Amino acid sequence: MALTDKQRRFVDAKGEGASNKDAAIAAGYAASSAAVAGSRLAKNPEVMAALEMLKRRPNVKAKKADLAPAADPDSGVGGESEGGEFLDCLPSTDDPLVWLLALMNEPRAKVFDRRNAAQTAVPYVHGKKGEMGKKEQKAEAAKTAGKGKFSAGKPPLTVVGK
Repeated sequence: MALTDKQRRFVDAKGEGASNKDAAIAAGYAASSAAVAGSRLAKNPEVMAALEMLKRRPNVKAKKADLAPAADPDSGVGGESEGGEFLDCLPSTDDPLVWLLALMNEPRAKVFDRRNAAQTAVPYVHGKKGEMGKKEQKAEAAKTAGKGKFSAGKPPLTVVGK
């Protein structure tokens, strides 16, 4: 029986060195259940056979590295780094958000890395509106309860003079 699309993507991610959980996320499984799905897929006999075939295949990346153009330090664009990723074109900055956004927008970076950078940067770019605390909720409830039938009465009339 042939591998499904998700199983094939899992095998490809595992072949690139990802953990079971990261490979399952790259394959399209939900992040909340990726650890379980990755463990289950790693034990699947068909997936195990595909991983063995992938390991036996000759290393094609070594041949591609010989054909890649050399890095040009002046342009900031060039060949791959030791990890196989284009990191030399990313800005060197102390701000992690700037670096994550640059990695997310780098077209030569791996899709897996770009997606992870986007997921990590989302809470900092699109902040979630904070909910009210308990005291604020009680004060708001008291304001709404003090309207209508249960509102405060009119103040007493003052006597003007004798």
